[in-house]
Parts: sequence; C-alpha cells; structure tokens
Amino acid sequence: ARRCMTHLLLVLQMDRYGHVCGATLVASRWLLSAAHCFQDSDAIKYSDVRAWRAYMGMRVMIKGNHGASTRLIRRILLHPQYDQFTSDYDIALLELSSPVFFNDLVQPVCVPAASHTFITGTSCYVTGWGVLMEDGELASRLQEASVKIINRSTCNKLYEDAVTPRMLCAGNLQGGVDACQGDSGGPLVCLERSKRWFLAGIVSWGEGCARQNRPGVYTQVVKFSDWIRQQTKGQV
Repeated sequence: ARRCMTHLLLVLQMDRYGHVCGATLVASRWLLSAAHCFQDSDAIKYSDVRAWRAYMGMRVMIKGNHGASTRLIRRILLHPQYDQFTSDYDIALLELSSPVFFNDLVQPVCVPAASHTFITGTSCYVTGWGVLMEDGELASRLQEASVKIINRSTCNKLYEDAVTPRMLCAGNLQGGVDACQGDSGGPLVCLERSKRWFLAGIVSWGEGCARQNRPGVYTQVVKFSDWIRQQTKGQV
C-alpha cells in the first residue's frame, strides 16, 4: 500500500477564487506556508485574512469536503525579510481561528531543529493540489511525488546563483517529477530514522515544472526554526 501523507496537507482557499496555495499543519493552531501566497495583486487582496479558509484532511477536491475540518485564519505573519523579487525568506505562519483536533486524517508534521540536516540524495515527498503539468488543470485528487534533495552548489549552477542559503533544492535532474503552480506553500517532508515526518521545505519557486535540470526550489525550514518558535511563543 502506498503511504498516504495527505493528512499533512492543507488547502487554503479564497472565498471567490478557489484553491490558491498549500500549507502545512505544524501545531494545533499554526500552519506554515509561503510568503508569496499572500502578496496582494492589483485585483486581489491576498493579505486579507478574511478571504482565506483552511481545509484539513481532504483527499479529493469536491464541494462539501467530506471529512475535512475547516478553519478561518486569525492572522498571517510574513517573514519581515521576505523579498518578492528574489523569493528569499519565502515563509509565512498562519494562526488558525481555533485549534484543530488531530485524528487519522489530520496530523501535524515535525518542524526540524536548527541543527537538523537533511542529507543530499535523501528521498523526500512533495504533496499538493497543483496543476499536473505546465499550463495544465488543477488536480482534483491530492498528488504526491518523490523527489531527492539536491546539493545547493549544484543547484546554484543550474539557476545562476539565485539559490540563497535560505533555499533548498529537490527534484530529479532528468525532469519528470516536480511541484507545480498551485503547490506553492505546500510541504516537502522527509521520513527520518525516528519514523517521524519532518518538514524540510516549503514549495517556493522553480522554472517551469519538472523540466530537465530545473529542480524545484523550496524555503529551507531549518533556517527558520528559531523564528517559528519565537512567533508561536513555543507552541510549535
């Protein structure tokens, strides 16, 4: 049987626009996502907490969301150093309106300590509701892909030094497997020897999807362990 990790995923939906981004449950009232999901555009105020809903425990995107628990967002905390031009510090904490009750479908993922290392070559999983191929339709069923952690200097050669120390690359240099639009903010998780899932990255950017020598670039969560702990007053 395929390991289902769907309980780690959150779907953030704006009232009028449907699915926009993913997020990850890291404590009963905190989610982690990407800061770029909450940048206002000319037409849409993505930074407005009232427009968002978080759906947990969903496997299939359907009206009625059977079995999903829904929460409003109380506040959105963007990292103060987030840079929308370079995607550096692309991380956001969302506080839920009320705590979530954990069950078989809804479980938090572990946030790694600052000293935690995810070894190059480790197979991890990215999950999301994003499009199934470039310029394609959004998935109606949760997708999961196995990707390998890629050494940062290798990745920087491919991306002309755009990969900062706060970023992490993962994918398959041959192409064919990747996160894509709509997966932003979603989790890159690795199963550690303790048999617990740890959040290694947050889907941030990439060039196209699943292209050869264009791996996915993620926000590197270990670099933000202290910031997460401070902002959540140690609840995570």
